[in-house]
Amino acid sequence: MFYTIQPLDPVFLELGPITIQWYGLLIGLGALIGYFIANSEAKKRGYPDDLIADLLLWMLPMGIIGARIYYVIFRWEQFADNPVSVLFIWEGGIAIHGGLIAGTITGLVFAKKKGYSFWRLADVVAPSVLLAQAIGRWGNFMNQEVYGHEVSRQFLENMMLPEFIINQMYINGAYYQPTFLYESIWNLLGVALLLYLRQVNLRQGEIFMAFAIWYSVGRFVIEYMRTDQLLFFGIPTAMLLSAALVIGALAIAIYRRKNGLADDRYLDDSDTRTKNLKKKNKTKKK
Repeated sequence: MFYTIQPLDPVFLELGPITIQWYGLLIGLGALIGYFIANSEAKKRGYPDDLIADLLLWMLPMGIIGARIYYVIFRWEQFADNPVSVLFIWEGGIAIHGGLIAGTITGLVFAKKKGYSFWRLADVVAPSVLLAQAIGRWGNFMNQEVYGHEVSRQFLENMMLPEFIINQMYINGAYYQPTFLYESIWNLLGVALLLYLRQVNLRQGEIFMAFAIWYSVGRFVIEYMRTDQLLFFGIPTAMLLSAALVIGALAIAIYRRKNGLADDRYLDDSDTRTKNLKKKNKTKKK
């Protein structure tokens, strides 16, 4: 049977020369919701009201730059004839792993400059990052990208997907695996896990490690299904990096425990600067 299906419009709003894409809107929405959640938790843990806002102002642009650099490195053939086009980020072409690497480095520098424990701050932010990724994947859906191998319509119907998702997976005359959806759901489950682990009161840094492991395991499996892989000597870079992150996170967690570097727990009031701030606040109230 032949279907004539119009894809969803990737443009959310046009105001004269200004065009707002669903992709950018959903990334911004994910970052905003993530901010509110992280900010609420940071206040509970005794951090200043503006700390997460300051961190986001650095992490968001650096994350986007890192995501672009990562993509360009592994797709240089697209830019070799016109290197200036590397700057045309609105034309698409970013990679989440690059954003995560740049964001983590930014967080390290930020925590050191402000005098806070990076591990505890990373634990506070980790669920929000995963939630932002889950929301951002729907931007890929609107752009009809980040999909898997060809499947039948019946395959998608058997998954009990709503009609609008099935229709959007009809691309250039064929249906494809909605890998964007798999990752979005996996990330949402990960958010629930990380929020639960807060109450378990793990060692500081281990919620962040759990984030790295959870995301990487899911990405490793889902990347195998995708058709738009970035390759390193014929191997998907996302699979290589995901495997390295799982091994690295486990190794760091074990090393920190064995060497007495992870004695403080997430819910402990053990960040020296946070303790001092709490004392000041109590003094002011008196």
